[in-house]
Amino acid sequence: MRPRFFYGWIIVAVTFVTMAIGVNARTAFSLFYPPILSEFGWERGVTAGAFSFGFVASSIASPLIGRLMDRRGPRAVMEIGVLLMGSGLLLAPLTSQPWHLYLTIGVLVGSGSVCLGYSGQSLFLPNWFTRRRGLAIGLAFAGVGIGSVTLLPWVQHMIEQTGWRTACTAMGIVVLVVLAPINLLLHRRPEDIGLQPDGDAAPTATSARPASNIVDPAWASVDWTLPRALRTTQFWWIAIGYFCALYIWYAVQVHQTKFLLDIGFSSSVGVWALGVVSSLGIPGQIWLGHLSDRIGREWVWAIACFGFAICFAALVALKFWQVMPLIYLMVFTQGALGYGLTSVMGPVVLEIFQGKHYGSIFGTIMLAALAGGAAGPWVTGQLYDLSGSYTAAFILGIAVSLLSAIAIWQAAPRRVRAVAGQMHKIGSAT
Repeated sequence: MRPRFFYGWIIVAVTFVTMAIGVNARTAFSLFYPPILSEFGWERGVTAGAFSFGFVASSIASPLIGRLMDRRGPRAVMEIGVLLMGSGLLLAPLTSQPWHLYLTIGVLVGSGSVCLGYSGQSLFLPNWFTRRRGLAIGLAFAGVGIGSVTLLPWVQHMIEQTGWRTACTAMGIVVLVVLAPINLLLHRRPEDIGLQPDGDAAPTATSARPASNIVDPAWASVDWTLPRALRTTQFWWIAIGYFCALYIWYAVQVHQTKFLLDIGFSSSVGVWALGVVSSLGIPGQIWLGHLSDRIGREWVWAIACFGFAICFAALVALKFWQVMPLIYLMVFTQGALGYGLTSVMGPVVLEIFQGKHYGSIFGTIMLAALAGGAAGPWVTGQLYDLSGSYTAAFILGIAVSLLSAIAIWQAAPRRVRAVAGQMHKIGSAT
């Protein structure tokens, strides 16, 4: 019989809380950054480099985390992430030299974040759902937005009242006390505890054969190992698409506030814009995740990339017309549309390379994605330094957005497995 309550929603809830705390614990560096500069008087580039160095640590850890997920499952990965991030946050207040910050915030928190963030969760959460995969991931990843509007103001208040060291210690305690126990509830697949994806009833000898979502049986029958995947054009199209996706995400996230200040907007407008983007990302991820279950992953990826392209175009226009409607357009397209990328990152890879080695394949692809996340802010800053303007960098952002959409369309998960809303086309084709 079909279970009354599907355990997969417990998985979604645990992921929601883990993302709310784990992702924002790393983001909180932007709040620690000003008081650290004030205390030590280090150069901005040297200090901010600790955050960027975290991308290097994440990139190195990502394939290893994927392999560990294939062998030991999500509990091992998440608990290691909790230990790394928690210890990094607890040790960071002992900082007295720049390398201390690189070790704690960079290596430990950065490596922990790849376990607890989008990469780690996408390694197992898609296994729990088929028909409602996009919706479930959108709901789980919306935790990041909820955390940004609840946790980060609390951290900022603590910094103002007690200093950055106490606030950092408090964040480390929250990571350990909250995330360590709840992640013991995780399992890699529903089959591991006798369940089926989406909470469907287990098949019996007399039950009707469930409809298959496989479009290309020959491709789906392959035991996809990492070496085999590396020899396909689909793997490299996804790698290009994901590199470009994180490039545009962090290029605008890191530089938009400084750009708004440069062209004459107040700091309150800059802070408001950044906060509203995160808030709009909550319904955006849920809605676009659900929509991807109906129309396909490529369409939603293209919609999200189009959102970033409009965002960059609005930023270019803002240099010439400093008007609030362009701010609203930039904020809406970035948050409500662009942030929807995260809801289909896991499904795109899973629906092409589904199998027992999915973790290794996804972890390796995320190596390219994280490289894009590191490249976006750096290239944008370099172009500004060369030209004295963000215009060229933002125009490049438009081009990179379009390339990302094209790449995922070329990877074509729709040609391997159909989403629930397109299942009827399999029947009509046959």
